[in-house]
Amino acid sequence: MSRGGDLDRRAVVAELLRERGDLLVVTGLGSPSYDVMAAGDHDGNYYLWAAMGSAAMVGLGLAKARPERPVMVVTGDGEQLMGLGALATIALRRPPNLSIVILDNGHFGETGMQPSHAGQGVELHRVAEAIGFPAVDLVTERQGVEPLRRRVHARAGLNLAVVKIRPENPPRVLPPRDGVHVKNRFRLALGHRPA
Repeated sequence: MSRGGDLDRRAVVAELLRERGDLLVVTGLGSPSYDVMAAGDHDGNYYLWAAMGSAAMVGLGLAKARPERPVMVVTGDGEQLMGLGALATIALRRPPNLSIVILDNGHFGETGMQPSHAGQGVELHRVAEAIGFPAVDLVTERQGVEPLRRRVHARAGLNLAVVKIRPENPPRVLPPRDGVHVKNRFRLALGHRPA
């Protein structure tokens, strides 16, 4: 049983990043990082390597530290399932500038496309609703992406969207893998000196 969707992951991510302005982006492990990189590398992208389950919490910290900037976390269903407790913390903290976008193909794409919990019936948008996210979307069709993009860029309050994508692995577009470089580049983009 697969409960992914029909949307093209790369097209969705490219649309979300269109005219990004001062948007800061945190990517989850694997395919979300490749998708963001495929849309164009940017100093405001913070790619996580070997930190599965951490993207949403990094996004929370960044949103709290930089409330004047919109922050978007792009992650997958497999990774977010490892961080369900993080969603509860985020719902309680309610940063008004944070958007979490879960690309849900119903599979663990990085380990062989085994069905994920989401692929077997766990509905992450309903989990987010149950723990108190003020705005939750389930995006299953292309016309739902543009309203989500506007909300992300407008800092229109804490929101979470589950985007149902095709269960496929497009060619990898690897972002920089040097963690020190990514960190320092991101710090510079925020106006801080490298650490």
